[in-house]
Amino acid sequence: MAGTRMKITLRRAVISDCADMMALVRELAIFEKAPAAVTVSLEHFRESGFGKNPVWQAFVATISKPGQQEKLVGLSLFYIRYSTWKGQRLYLEDLIVNEKFRGKGIGKMLFEKTLQEARDLQLNGMTWQVLDWNEPAILFYQKYGANIESGWLNCNLGLP
Repeated sequence: MAGTRMKITLRRAVISDCADMMALVRELAIFEKAPAAVTVSLEHFRESGFGKNPVWQAFVATISKPGQQEKLVGLSLFYIRYSTWKGQRLYLEDLIVNEKFRGKGIGKMLFEKTLQEARDLQLNGMTWQVLDWNEPAILFYQKYGANIESGWLNCNLGLP
């Protein structure tokens, strides 16, 4: 039936999306075998994206069918970073699509929307990380000609 077709919509995230976005972040953490690593509160997440001094932006992907409420199924969360070697670049923090909706082109749509944002802002590129064992993601990024570097180790220092 043509009338039951799923409609995919991309839009900028709004504050009311934050709980659904955090659910996707937790889903990603489980996939990456680090569910306990997500320690940010929903309140802090909201404030960081929509408060007085927002530090991140996001696009979300929603699906809807006639007569059903819109459902958030993907996100691309990013911010502008500065590299002393490259200048201003868009940093893609997370590209997440709910597992049930993968393989439908949603990740591609979000990635390309984010690339366009970097172009529209006249940045000189986009940077992100991918786990070395996440072969589907690596293959996806290689289709875009991404340079996947080796030799750099991530460093983190938590503050009390």
